[in-house]
Amino acid sequence: MTYEFEESGLPEEENNQTAENGAPAEPIPENPDAAPENKKKEEEKLPFVEQCYLLLHDLVYILAFITIFFVFAIRMVSVEGTSMEPTLKTHDQMLLVSNVFYNDEDIQVGDIVVALAPRFDDDPIIKRVIAVAGQTVDIDFNLGIVYVDGVALEEDYILEPTHQQFGGNGVQFPMTISEGHVFVLGDNRNGSSDSRLNTIGQIDTDYILGKAFAVIFPGVDDETKTRDFGRIGFID
Repeated sequence: MTYEFEESGLPEEENNQTAENGAPAEPIPENPDAAPENKKKEEEKLPFVEQCYLLLHDLVYILAFITIFFVFAIRMVSVEGTSMEPTLKTHDQMLLVSNVFYNDEDIQVGDIVVALAPRFDDDPIIKRVIAVAGQTVDIDFNLGIVYVDGVALEEDYILEPTHQQFGGNGVQFPMTISEGHVFVLGDNRNGSSDSRLNTIGQIDTDYILGKAFAVIFPGVDDETKTRDFGRIGFID
């Protein structure tokens, strides 16, 4: 007797993946941990690239701000010479408010300014403002006293009284300061070329580069050969 069997119509492979209870078994991946791990790596890589981009983006803006700030707002200048002793010493490193933000309306008596004096020297000079437009300056060179509008100045910042005059090379006193000009003197009155000299005279405010307001690194003292770091700070 011959028995014939009908084929089920299902692939042999699928028939073999049947549980004992008759329910189909779930396929088992070759490496269960591979897919989640690769996905995690991709997720970690993307934020890292974004962080680098954001960091670079911020650095560019910070550098641009610093550059603009120190070009147009604050400048660093070095003192050369002894004409502003004892307030400033040679090779002091100072901060200067640029003339972009320091103009005619801001200039006050007592300010220490850096200015051009083209008839005197190509290099800028640094001096203290003694009088502004409309004020009259007179100097008693015998007593060493400076007068502004007839009032003797109390100058506790100078090295010694003002005895230095320049004879035929000096300006005439009393002197009334013209509009748009200032009269400047060095604190080392007997060792300074300033508005007493006719090649400097009254300083046009257009030639003022800015106002010195702080010492950030002191120069070496000629006598002690040391730096006085206690001088770091705002300038009086």
